[in-house]
Amino acid sequence: MINKRLKQGKEGLTGQPLLPRLEGSTMSELLEVKNLSVSFHTPQGEVEAVRDVSLSLHPGEVLAIVGESGCGKSVLCKSVMKLLPRNARIKAGTILADGTDVTRCSQRDMERLRGRLFSMVLQDPMTALHPSMTIGAQIAEAVRAHQPRMTKTAVRRRVLELMELVGIDMAEERYGHCPFEFSGGMRQRTVMAIALASNPKILLADEPTTALDVTIQAQILDLLRDIQARLGTSAILVTHDLGVVARAADRAAVMYAGKIVEIGTVEDIFYDPRHPYTWGLLRALPAWAEEGQPLYTIPGMPPSLLHPPKGDAFACRNEYALAIDYQEAPPMFQLSDTHFAATWLLDERAPQITPPWRGASYE
Repeated sequence: MINKRLKQGKEGLTGQPLLPRLEGSTMSELLEVKNLSVSFHTPQGEVEAVRDVSLSLHPGEVLAIVGESGCGKSVLCKSVMKLLPRNARIKAGTILADGTDVTRCSQRDMERLRGRLFSMVLQDPMTALHPSMTIGAQIAEAVRAHQPRMTKTAVRRRVLELMELVGIDMAEERYGHCPFEFSGGMRQRTVMAIALASNPKILLADEPTTALDVTIQAQILDLLRDIQARLGTSAILVTHDLGVVARAADRAAVMYAGKIVEIGTVEDIFYDPRHPYTWGLLRALPAWAEEGQPLYTIPGMPPSLLHPPKGDAFACRNEYALAIDYQEAPPMFQLSDTHFAATWLLDERAPQITPPWRGASYE
């Protein structure tokens, strides 16, 4: 599936002048995150969940953020929409969404932006939906939130359009159904309809297929890709599954211990990965396993972000670690116009390394 997917190839909120905008910004990127750091205050101390992250989202593309649980993927997405819990704060950096500096927006500003500029598809549809409220009423609530003057007839028509858009058949009949009458896949389609109610420019999908079986996962991913192409919506897809990345994304950012360690096109990440952590993720895929051998697992555990390590956070799990990895965090090295990786192995002084699953060597 991964090889098949890759070989196929890929084909401002207007009217809100009071929202803060960043001087000198360009509109070539729909979303631009610069040097973002987010921390949580806990009884044990400050947890540095996101550390100096920079990335961009181009109009009409799907960007996947992939990594192990706890690496900061979901926190990064919730930071974009300013949906962080009370004990979290954005310590540094900017989030420029369609020309608007989100980090300077008030709560009232954000209420206008959420739904219209960006919207989120949550991980578990059963907890995202009201259990005793009909599907139609919940989608209608999202429609009216940003279009309060719409008539009841127009709202109902819009709800039925959204239900059909996300593949809920017999929309008229199912308008009055409750979530418990739907399967997991149909509930996730409902959550997607709610997220699309106000035609957002950016869709953030946080592990949208985690609670679904493999067949339904594929259907939801294909639906997400189809909707994104039809509506011209840009999307950020948070996942720990590289198979999901291969099927649905244009570019991928690999995240570890609160930092982006590699970013590039899907082809860059799968066919020319350069960070040892990316190598480990790929080696753990069944598609890369040698016949008769157990699946590879990355040794060790991610570091505590209460006290992040001084150098490269992956050094203690990296069999290719250099002495400098324990002393100094590597910069982001540029490999091409689309491909970047933060590893000292790319420094011109580093020794030649042979990637673990193929014969090519990196000098």
